Amino acid sequence: MTDNEGVRLQKVLAEAGIGSRRHCEELIGEGRVTVDGKRVFRFGERVDPQRAVIHVDGKRVETRAEMRYYMINKPRGVVSTMSDERGRKSLEDYVDVPERLFHVGRLDTDTEGLILLTNDGELAHRLTHPSYGVFKTYLAEIHGPIPRDLGKRLRAGVTLDDGPAKADKFRVFDQVGRRVLVEITLHEGRKHIVRRLLKEVGFPVQQLARIEFGPIKLGQLKPGGMRALTVQEIGELYQVVGL
Repeated sequence: MTDNEGVRLQKVLAEAGIGSRRHCEELIGEGRVTVDGKRVFRFGERVDPQRAVIHVDGKRVETRAEMRYYMINKPRGVVSTMSDERGRKSLEDYVDVPERLFHVGRLDTDTEGLILLTNDGELAHRLTHPSYGVFKTYLAEIHGPIPRDLGKRLRAGVTLDDGPAKADKFRVFDQVGRRVLVEITLHEGRKHIVRRLLKEVGFPVQQLARIEFGPIKLGQLKPGGMRALTVQEIGELYQVVGL
């Protein structure tokens, strides 16, 4: 690419949502921006936003204009596919954007919570591939009382019919009478893994919601709600899968 081709780097960064052009120039001048792995200090640097891999402070910035990244809080009773041949409610009923999107992973019909949606196939693949070990955190309602060593047992692991499974993190989130809310984090995604794991140790799940997917948190998003991910969140997703 010659100096007359491409788009000025500060303009690309500004249009990607990093900040004003002046702020982006400051980032470049401070050596906080890399293009295709090389640190850039020159304000006049031109790049192809469709091909360049740009990082700011070590986090990738998505500059391809057609890329879309969303999160949705899937309600209970909704299948986690973009359509359903049996006519059941699906994610399609809650997604109101023109682009064709992939759902990143699935939740069973009775589980609510965070699902990521994107048309970025490489990111979607890495987020769900077991080799990247992306953590998912769930909030589960079980009936107590629960033994003090339950977390230790879950972190040590149990044997299910398709092999060993364990929690990476576990804590009691809240307790009212026999109703106990527990937070459990795993890095694998076998079918019904949280329900099966808790049932194996004697505590069948009454209700279940996924509240975190990697660095993305559900927060206050209501069931059925959907929002675009921020530039920061997109960068964190790329970072967690090494892009």
